[in-house]
Amino acid sequence: MRRTLAVGLTLLTVTALATPTTAAPSGAPRRATLTNFASLPAETYLPGSEPSGAALGTAPINGVTPPFADQPIQGFSGLVRNSDGTFDVISDNGYGTKANSADWLLRINRIAPNFKTSAVDVVGGITLTDPSGHIPFPLTRPDRVITGADIDIESVTRGSDGTYWMGDEFGPYLLHFDRAGRLLAAPVPLPGVRAPENPEGNPNLPSSKGFEGITQSPDGKTLDALLEGTVAGDEPGTLRLNEFDIAVNSFTGKKWLYQLDDPAYAIGDAIAVDSNRLLIIERDGGQGDAAKHKKVFLADKRDRNRDGKLDKTLVADLLNLANPKHVGGNADPFRFPFVTIEDVTILDDRTIAILNDNNFPSSSGRTPGKPDNNEFITIRLADNLHADPRVLRRH
Repeated sequence: MRRTLAVGLTLLTVTALATPTTAAPSGAPRRATLTNFASLPAETYLPGSEPSGAALGTAPINGVTPPFADQPIQGFSGLVRNSDGTFDVISDNGYGTKANSADWLLRINRIAPNFKTSAVDVVGGITLTDPSGHIPFPLTRPDRVITGADIDIESVTRGSDGTYWMGDEFGPYLLHFDRAGRLLAAPVPLPGVRAPENPEGNPNLPSSKGFEGITQSPDGKTLDALLEGTVAGDEPGTLRLNEFDIAVNSFTGKKWLYQLDDPAYAIGDAIAVDSNRLLIIERDGGQGDAAKHKKVFLADKRDRNRDGKLDKTLVADLLNLANPKHVGGNADPFRFPFVTIEDVTILDDRTIAILNDNNFPSSSGRTPGKPDNNEFITIRLADNLHADPRVLRRH
């Protein structure tokens, strides 16, 4: 059933949280535990918005027939926690490519999970624009509303001033937006790295492999921006984590390497735990029964084993979460078997939130032949993160 949600600013306070799992570097780790579950139906649209999906054709996709009369609320690729129990989520470039996403408007949606009813409400949002003309190349729309044919936002963090930093995959670029979604400055490219969509040409990064995770340091002075793909010439399966100085508005040149368990895997998101450690989602490309590797690692810049890469410790296997209370009516163990899992945030020192990107209407990891919902889960880790208190206070 097509579901349209009223967009108001009645914000819902959420009580989330419940039991843990970290993992030892060796041996069998204790399992993380599912503590809350809620979902936003796949066919949720922004009421009174513009038509979308014209380039998808008219044949049904997982039982849903495009184009759509309104903008779908889908594709959650970045997550920011608010102080009132709501969350700001970004939807990525739309339908997967520049070519089919010109009528997809980039947006921040504000959502409110209600874990008592297992529902997610959409309670507000803003559309991203470039009214001052900071983007140096032509945009799809003359009104300078930014579309999925212009920029592919995949990650987000928010500064203490309320402005948003987002990571893009077409440059790859870092972009800085004010609280109303207006671009504040020209997109900042990563020196020496170019995606195939970059107008400068000579790409050395695969398509759709740009900034999949960005996170702010506890002191608020720098960003860490993690690529999803390997730069040509780098060791297969290594991803560059790049430091960005906010005050100078420039990359510092300092970087670290994150090693995927398999070069065919990808990362989904990253968030700082303290000045040295990050939580990183790592995933394969499978969905449903074919999903084999959907994990959250604690990565450490200090490289204690001196191999030149971030140290990794498993903290949650998203395909094997303990669920003794059958939260949300789900099985024990609980599986989160989606192609793209692209959102992680820290709720307290032992609890994290995870969301999927449902790639509407294309992904069907939960039920074959049906488009995936946007699912919102919280997970209690086996051990405390010992996070920097500033991270735990940050909204």
